[in-house]
Amino acid sequence: MASEWSADKKHSDRERWICIYPAYINSKKTLFQGRRIAKDKCVDNPTHQEIKDVLATTGLKMGVENKLYPRERSKEMVYRGRIRVQLKDDDGKPINNDFPSRDSILLYLCNMIPKLKSRASKQGGSDQNTQSGGSSQGTSSKKKGKGRR
Repeated sequence: MASEWSADKKHSDRERWICIYPAYINSKKTLFQGRRIAKDKCVDNPTHQEIKDVLATTGLKMGVENKLYPRERSKEMVYRGRIRVQLKDDDGKPINNDFPSRDSILLYLCNMIPKLKSRASKQGGSDQNTQSGGSSQGTSSKKKGKGRR
């Protein structure tokens, strides 16, 4: 009976592809919230678009679906998006030998997303804002604190 099932369901069927949600590699999430990789290897707030951009360079077949991760409490559009990736061909062999498993793809994503041009420009701008914003906030909070006493 198992052979009948495997004959009907092939690895090329889209529903048999693996699912990747941004929460799987988000360093801001806990294991309970859905993170699947060690926190020190993860990325801060990855998006489905960044995952798609990185996977496009691997040559694997993929698709984007407008789905929300079930453990996600926020319903914002930023957190929407699920990527489906075909890992194996109909014979059950990996399509790309560099990615034999889901974990190998997740680790690759964690290494490559910080190297994206869009990610590099965001980090450069946010560091400057944090430095200038942090010093002005520090003085304003001190003034407020003295005025209340």
